[in-house]
Amino acid sequence: MNFSYHCPTRIEFGMGKSQGLAGLLEEMQLGPRLFAVADPGVVSAGLLDPLIFQLTHAGYSVEMFAQVMQNPRDTDCVAGAEQFREAGCDALLAVGGGSAMDTAKAIALLAKSGGVPAEYVDEGRAYKEMASVVCLPTTAGTGSEVTRSAVITEAQTHRKMTLKHAHLRPKLAILDPLLTLSVPPQVTAATGIDALVHAIEGTTCTVTQPISQAFGVRAMAQIVSALPRAYAQGQDLDARSQMMEGSLLAGLCFGSADVAAVHCLAEALGSLYDTPHGVANAVFLPHVLRFNAKGAMDLHAQVARWLGLAGEEDGAEQAVALLLAGVSSLIHNLGIPALRNLPGVREEDFPQLVELAFANNSTPSNVRPITRKDYEDILWEAFSQPSS
Repeated sequence: MNFSYHCPTRIEFGMGKSQGLAGLLEEMQLGPRLFAVADPGVVSAGLLDPLIFQLTHAGYSVEMFAQVMQNPRDTDCVAGAEQFREAGCDALLAVGGGSAMDTAKAIALLAKSGGVPAEYVDEGRAYKEMASVVCLPTTAGTGSEVTRSAVITEAQTHRKMTLKHAHLRPKLAILDPLLTLSVPPQVTAATGIDALVHAIEGTTCTVTQPISQAFGVRAMAQIVSALPRAYAQGQDLDARSQMMEGSLLAGLCFGSADVAAVHCLAEALGSLYDTPHGVANAVFLPHVLRFNAKGAMDLHAQVARWLGLAGEEDGAEQAVALLLAGVSSLIHNLGIPALRNLPGVREEDFPQLVELAFANNSTPSNVRPITRKDYEDILWEAFSQPSS
């Protein structure tokens, strides 16, 4: 197998690491004028306040941008890039979940290379230059702090576009589990399943490779063990730390490989109804696993073993049965609603969801070839599932 793996992001992990933000920025010499990107929830929770106090005390100026939606819009990214340029900023500081980090990446690109997100996806506009990005994730889910991609929704068409280039990798990722203690249970559950899907799809997709698989196997076992504890007891520091580490490993897994059909469906759902990304992943995960296992039984039996849901003594069919039961039980116990209970979901939109999913550039990476009809069948199977 020929493969490459490149991750230039500096990673600083540990309790209280965010308290050394100013010192790390000074060490890396990214410039004194910072553009802070955070969603309104992070701002209202006060997570940004001690960071800004630390930075201003150290002589940094901070320009705020909180125009961040849970499924980032291209229009907001363009507005952010304009504000970045007008303020004469040097680097971006993304504080929050995947939405804030993806928004910051897109702003960093547009501010330096110009254009709008669609041009990079549709017209092959060159990723010439971008401002430096520093990420402080406040959830354990997306892994965006170490990936080369940013998922942006085109406001006019509801299409989800994936910007993907090595330039999009952040310069610095500071992972402090203390920043996740205030995350509510439902967000802990959704972001945790997102991380789990990253690990599974990054390990099993058609473009995976040994380094991605090594990260993914470790991430799977860790997330399945820690997520129920972090969900049930948000102040459990060990569970929070394990989840943040698992999310990081999952990001390193898929960040140099790809995701697959679960994400294609989830991104379609999010683009049409603004469904939280982790929730959308959760409602489709068991059904895509069932579909994929029919074409890759032995691989999915191994996934069951990596997750700790089956043993070496279990045959392939038994292991896959345990995988499907175990993943469904996990999602149910995390209180994630069924597809039919999500706001806005309508049967008449299914053809559009199918087209959005099939057009996703991660569809070819699915471990089993998948057609429009397959996507439609999975949608109906998920929609037919009884309410929890």
